[in-house]
Amino acid sequence: MTTYSQVKTSTISDKIWSKDFVFICLANFFIFLGFQMTLPTLPLFVKELGGSDQLIGIIVGVFTFSALLLRPYAGHALESKGRGFVYMTGLAIFVLSVGSYAFAASIVFLLIMRIMQGVGWGLSTTATGTIATDLIPPKRRGEGMGYFGLSGNLALAFGPTLGLTLVGYISFTQLFLICASLGFVAFLLSSRIHYKKVDQIAGKSTTVKFDIFEKTALQPAVLLFFITVTFGGITSFLPLYAEEKHILGIESYFLVFALFLMVSRTFTGKIYDKKGHVYVFLPGTVLIFGAMLLLAWLPSTFIMLIAAGMYGLGFGSVQPALQAWSVDKAPDNRKGMANATFFSFFDLGVGLGAITFGQLAFMFNYSVIYLTSAASVLFSIILYLYLIIKTKRKNQAAA
Repeated sequence: MTTYSQVKTSTISDKIWSKDFVFICLANFFIFLGFQMTLPTLPLFVKELGGSDQLIGIIVGVFTFSALLLRPYAGHALESKGRGFVYMTGLAIFVLSVGSYAFAASIVFLLIMRIMQGVGWGLSTTATGTIATDLIPPKRRGEGMGYFGLSGNLALAFGPTLGLTLVGYISFTQLFLICASLGFVAFLLSSRIHYKKVDQIAGKSTTVKFDIFEKTALQPAVLLFFITVTFGGITSFLPLYAEEKHILGIESYFLVFALFLMVSRTFTGKIYDKKGHVYVFLPGTVLIFGAMLLLAWLPSTFIMLIAAGMYGLGFGSVQPALQAWSVDKAPDNRKGMANATFFSFFDLGVGLGAITFGQLAFMFNYSVIYLTSAASVLFSIILYLYLIIKTKRKNQAAA
């Protein structure tokens, strides 16, 4: 017979919205707001400094590669040095590097500071996903990660639009100082969080090792790679592409994208928890594929906004589902490394996408970027179906 105390304990243990979860969501919102404000404006700043499309791709891409190199270290440090140490160190480096953009007078200096920003971003985003995972009840992980993702999505809803709008009224120096200040707010909020203590397991080394990935997270991480390639093409070149085609309302694109992305987070996490990733991944990737084809065409603002809605709904469905899948099967002492693997492939997709698309834009035109992106998404769908069929056959053979 179930007692009242058992029911009460179960209710508490299944609660998502604790004080610490609210703090990590708020901190995530402010760091992402500062980051998102730089995404569409940094290419414009590079152009002002005399940079080409190729340089834009390199500066955007090098950020993700420096983050990529730090993620394996961050994953192990989360287990050996603690969540708070990694998270707050990453936030501090991020704030200092973004603030330094305000004083950048050359491409070389900007490139160096962009690498440093990647270091801070690699540490902080690996940590924040793991911290959120610690705070969410396992039975509601898909739903909880969806809600956590909303904090970044809210920033995405306002960040690019706010950044592009402010550039019309203030200098890049003032803009980057504002972005750094938002990161500092995230740092202050992070100091209020009670972090999970490092488990002292007998025989476990506290030395930070440098392996590359958590194998249980590889399948969803590889699928993510072929999807985030599209993100590199949009954040780096869509404002320039729209300007070339005399398409107005690029600020509205990012707003519509983020709004639909937020809508997706309110229900797709629950679908994942109840039915699994099949019911989330395939519809989401089909929407992303269609959005890339529309951007390759891009005849008007109306079509651009339809693409924004499709991309937001698709990406908002797929990304948290793949992240939940990445950590679900990882051992408890490898959750940090699973998140590091997930975000490493995220970074790799964005970075290679930005650099590759910079070359494609230089050799051909901007529309080729989105045709190539569509092909990458189509490949992820084919690979996913192959993995599902292979797993099903393996399970049948073992039965």
